[in-house]
Amino acid sequence: MAVIPLKGSRRDQLGKGGARKARAAGNIPAVIYGHGEQPAAVNIERVEFETAMRQHKGGNPIVSLAFDGKDHTALLRAAQRDPLTHQIIHVDFQHISLTETVEVKVTVHLVGVPVGVKDGGGILEPILRELEVRCLPTAIPTAIDVDVAALGIGQSIHVRDLKVEGVTVLSDPAATVAVVAAPTVMEEKPAEAVVTETAAEPEVVATKGKKEEGGEAEKPEKK
Repeated sequence: MAVIPLKGSRRDQLGKGGARKARAAGNIPAVIYGHGEQPAAVNIERVEFETAMRQHKGGNPIVSLAFDGKDHTALLRAAQRDPLTHQIIHVDFQHISLTETVEVKVTVHLVGVPVGVKDGGGILEPILRELEVRCLPTAIPTAIDVDVAALGIGQSIHVRDLKVEGVTVLSDPAATVAVVAAPTVMEEKPAEAVVTETAAEPEVVATKGKKEEGGEAEKPEKK
């Protein structure tokens, strides 16, 4: 993995006020910590940083941050963004040594079309999107490719099934990385029975003493 050169300057004004002034001047406020040294607040030129990050492929970029007349090798640990503008507003660096291992999370990349999807109409469901690994900084993979082409319906692949060269996988061996689920079948509701018989016509019952259709009302007999 290539090391990205960056220029920084010591940030003397701390707190929210100092961070706002840094952003107003076109910088990104940052902090670098670790490797037995005191944390240092620095400013990084925004355009230089964003250009470098666009050119970098994958996660976990390593930088050589120059400030106070020294070069500090560091791993980008976090980049905080404004929730509205999505602009980077703060960066955390971890000071590291290229000869000492680090623990990082690496993106999982599923490769291939499972046979259960191609032939059986199944659905490939990614479960684990990152793996935690330990390795030398220069050996951090851009992504971890996982071949899922052989998976049939109902089959899955687990962390213990993976072979990743150059790194030690720290994630739970029993964790599922991906599974091919059976296709979803929508049950059709049975159609309601259709009544084909015509309803019987109501029977007309003449009531004694009532006038029937087409005749006079029946008169009661005299006693």
